[in-house]
Amino acid sequence: MRTPKLKPNPAARRTKTPDQALASLMRLCARAEKSEGDARRLMRGWGLNDGDAERVLARLVSERFIDDSRYAGAFVREKMRLSGWGEYKIRAALQRKGVARETIEEALGAADRTGTAERLRTQLERKLRLLHCETRYELKNKLMRYGLGLGYDYETVHETVAALVADTKSCDDF
Repeated sequence: MRTPKLKPNPAARRTKTPDQALASLMRLCARAEKSEGDARRLMRGWGLNDGDAERVLARLVSERFIDDSRYAGAFVREKMRLSGWGEYKIRAALQRKGVARETIEEALGAADRTGTAERLRTQLERKLRLLHCETRYELKNKLMRYGLGLGYDYETVHETVAALVADTKSCDDF
């Protein structure tokens, strides 16, 4: 007869002292940029009380392991270039992470916007290959929703979609 294996209590395993949390966050921040909001969420999950969490966070900020402006700049560059996101989606994601509005605007203002329309067109062309639709109107609506969902402004999406739909021969070919 087999004895059942007991799973360890996940809450007990994840609990950390302030020193352990500091060491863990230093290791994490050395590998990848983290925001203050990310660090707070992690410490909350580790069971640190608010006072200890703020002391750990203050030390991480003072030693420049965490810097929200540096994080926002890297996030904007990565999401624009690699993920093909637009400004609105990036802004919303950074706000959800708890980055200050001024920091977000500063990072977006410093971003290189060259090639934005071309990145959008590439994303829409990729989506176009996957779409099945009956009419050009349906095709245009689907592409508009997708482009706006990527976070691009309405005018840019509208112009790009109009050009793509005009270049398309027939919706039945999809």
